[in-house]
Amino acid sequence: MRSTGLCLPHATPVVQCRVNTKFAFVECASADDAARGLNLNGIPFLGFSLRVGRPAKYSGPHVPSVTWQQLTGLPLPDGVVPDASVAAAGGSMGGSTEEKITRELFVGNTTPDMTEQGLREFLGKAMEQVGLTAAAGNPILACRLSGKFAFVELRSKEETANALNLNNIPYLSAQLRVGRPSKYNGPTTPHGNWEDILQKYMSGELKLPSQGGTGAAEVVAKQQQQHAEALAAAADTRSNVVVLANMLGPDDLNSDEDYDEILEDTKEECAQFGNLKNVVIPRLGKVGEGKIFLEYLSEEHADAAIQGLQGRLFDGRKVEAKCFDQEKFAKGDYS
Repeated sequence: MRSTGLCLPHATPVVQCRVNTKFAFVECASADDAARGLNLNGIPFLGFSLRVGRPAKYSGPHVPSVTWQQLTGLPLPDGVVPDASVAAAGGSMGGSTEEKITRELFVGNTTPDMTEQGLREFLGKAMEQVGLTAAAGNPILACRLSGKFAFVELRSKEETANALNLNNIPYLSAQLRVGRPSKYNGPTTPHGNWEDILQKYMSGELKLPSQGGTGAAEVVAKQQQQHAEALAAAADTRSNVVVLANMLGPDDLNSDEDYDEILEDTKEECAQFGNLKNVVIPRLGKVGEGKIFLEYLSEEHADAAIQGLQGRLFDGRKVEAKCFDQEKFAKGDYS
């Protein structure tokens, strides 16, 4: 920082450094020093290009910065391994906090035998193989693994939305849950599951890039457009209640344990579309048997659920999602 004029010639801008296995935290003498230190992003050190940025818990204003290469006008020395996120950020370490959230995904159901590098390579390779990427190379820039879950950062908003289709992908004997993190408050992105991608491939609707096809991204975009058109056509029958059909099999509700498990899984999965007030699953022999009813706080949230769930595959069955009369639902009439 002294050699590039980011601080005074005899100043000590960094007062403390805590080093962990793959990362470190540095404490600066002042907020201004910390802001200027962001321009160290991409600085070469011991054969690697360091990634310098705000910690995840930082909630202050975005401070514009450049990369070390832009600051000095010097290219990386030969043999130095570049950090992909530095190039992807265009000179800023991932942009603002708000922008970075749109490029992050939550990955649940991870196991102790998984590693950050292995998870990053597996998910990135899966996206490349089925055409969910927008450019060459691994679209996943970073992975933070913590016990039973992880967070992955992708290089673009488009590829982040595409990666939602990896939900339920099997990896090391586990079925990964992929979705938006809880702090994400942007628009709902309609998407399918990994089973949907495989089903489209088996039916011939999807041809992989290696086979001369267009890839999953265009198929997913077409499906999203169809969902949007279906919503527009049904605008006059909007409701804050959604009914799901063809999602439950004849043996899914035989026991209380199975019923409770399906109820909890439904709440967790469908809450991602908006504020979910209530879930009703009629028991065997009752009116509405085999259907699932979702009550949302608003019609907009219900619309998002329909757009996100309509046509998705669940245990090989194509889900049907549509609005349900609010008055009938309030009276407990599920016919």
